[in-house]
Amino acid sequence: MANVLVFAEVRSGDLRKVALEAVTAARQIADLSGGGNVHAVLAGAAGIGAKADVLAQHGADSVLVLEHAGFAQYNPEALAATLAQRLGAGSYGFAVFSATAQGRDLSPRVAAKLGAGLAPDLTGFTVEGGQVFGQHFNMNGKTIATLALTGSPAILSVRPAAVQPVANAKPLATEAITSAADPSASRVKVVELKQGNTGKIDLNDAPVVVAGGRGLKAAENFKLCEDLADAFGNAAVGATRAVTDEGWRPHSDQIGQTGRNVSPNLYIAVGISGAIQHLAGMRTAKTIVAINKDKDAPIFKIADYGIVGDVFEVMPALTAAVKAAKAQG
Repeated sequence: MANVLVFAEVRSGDLRKVALEAVTAARQIADLSGGGNVHAVLAGAAGIGAKADVLAQHGADSVLVLEHAGFAQYNPEALAATLAQRLGAGSYGFAVFSATAQGRDLSPRVAAKLGAGLAPDLTGFTVEGGQVFGQHFNMNGKTIATLALTGSPAILSVRPAAVQPVANAKPLATEAITSAADPSASRVKVVELKQGNTGKIDLNDAPVVVAGGRGLKAAENFKLCEDLADAFGNAAVGATRAVTDEGWRPHSDQIGQTGRNVSPNLYIAVGISGAIQHLAGMRTAKTIVAINKDKDAPIFKIADYGIVGDVFEVMPALTAAVKAAKAQG
């Protein structure tokens, strides 16, 4: 039995979806290792503790609340010092982070302070003979490595959307903790936050994703995807690596093993053949619709619904149908 410490990521004062994914993963690991407790660290400015109940609803046995004006923005030095101190003093078998830009910066800082290893970008967990293992994509998604999560603690990060948040309510228990380093004295300062894809919903938060591939043939043809996304009203536009490498879309739109991992309610693949590297980033979508003129395209093997046809004919018709359906309420 081993306790698990999990860092719950916050942005602009709100818990991110990846925080709930990380807590769910931590709960899985705790159960696999024999039923330890999950302690979630929640850091932010005054009032952040009000979000603790959400973490308890997803399996956190206790929430360690770190409130300070210096944590209004990401503060890697103070957070790393605090987490390392907590891990060093407590009986933790595992420390869980999200494999986001923030988590990929923070987790190695903590590992370095503890002289520990780091298992990054894990997508799932198993147990054998009492040993917990994590799965990690290798070789651009062509193989899956199984990593033994050893050490005390074993430090790891969870790939966004690889683990779906699961309600697993625990009684709310909170503890106020203090920073191991003065947050105001950090040498790292957040100067500016820039939101990519301004005015649009983020790929990781969108319930509907319309993604385009090389079958769209040119950058300007992504308007077909944008029009359909606008028709839904709650959708984001994504792309394959081949498209972003061509410069047709920004790399922030890239979905796949080397890009974003998404798990929307509806994923519409437009002119995407279905390379394994792309499938690694979207196959957990609840419903997948594929549109491709090649009936043998690999994408159809994982699609719930397939449309064999010319995207330049299908997309305008589909957009019109969505608009008509929404107009009817």
